[in-house]
Amino acid sequence: MSAPVKIGLIGAGNMGALHARTIFNNASTELAWVCDPQEKIGLGIAGKYSSRYINEPDLAAVDAVVVAAPTQFHFNIGSEIISAGLPLLLEKPLANSLGEVKDLIELSAKKGSPLMCGLLERFNPAVRTAFDLCRDPIHFKSVRHSPMTARIVTGVTGDLLIHDVDLALTLFGELPVKTLGLTDSVNNSVEDVVEALLNFGSGRVGSLSASRRSQRKVRAITIAEGERLIEVDLLRQDITIYKHVFESITDDEIGYRQQTIIDIPMLHHHGEPLMMQLDHFVALINGQQDVEIERSRIIGPHQVINDVLK
Repeated sequence: MSAPVKIGLIGAGNMGALHARTIFNNASTELAWVCDPQEKIGLGIAGKYSSRYINEPDLAAVDAVVVAAPTQFHFNIGSEIISAGLPLLLEKPLANSLGEVKDLIELSAKKGSPLMCGLLERFNPAVRTAFDLCRDPIHFKSVRHSPMTARIVTGVTGDLLIHDVDLALTLFGELPVKTLGLTDSVNNSVEDVVEALLNFGSGRVGSLSASRRSQRKVRAITIAEGERLIEVDLLRQDITIYKHVFESITDDEIGYRQQTIIDIPMLHHHGEPLMMQLDHFVALINGQQDVEIERSRIIGPHQVINDVLK
């Protein structure tokens, strides 16, 4: 058995704490250190997961790094790690601007080191199963709504919508030929609500909604095919498939009758998305996954959210 991959964690906030738990509990990884400018928070996470706290990254002591710092720091931190030749898992969005995203990707390609973006829904078992079942998608619809979270200062497009953009691109296998976006904000300098339409040509459309002004958390996608509708609840990780088979508007007793077959398939994939994402990162590090393919899948979602905000 090979030695665990020593991983350093930069950022010990809400998402960083989840990464710390995952790295600690994965047999293939070791949480070498936790770095955060707030010593109390960093010490708390490091102590909880049998690691050490540092206030500056010690890149010489690790095999790879996970960054869960705020987005505005991604570019500078990521550039330093990639320049050191270390594999990097960087939370989404990869950087504050499309130009910075491209620069990080180009630097990673130049150094030949793995770069992965934390697009977590790729590893959701319900999403993966739904995509396995999908045959000929023509319409992708997503709703990703949450109550307001004061700790997040970036816009909802890069924070939430990017996940569903990534899923739409994966489902249709290409970039949209046309993108439309509407945004709104409430007493903020960044958008709190975004509605996006993606036209993939040949009658294929994506309709995506993200909001931080809801009173409940919703994570749902719907995939329409010619003769089926696939609904996915991402929070409950369950799938329902509908197939309309009959309708009549002349029924003497009822007046209108519709019959629909409902299937609830078993999930083909299992596991916690964050743990499966970490497994994929380790596989990239160990050469068991294609680094260039992974790198090539980063730019598309960032390109589209950039177009949405235009």
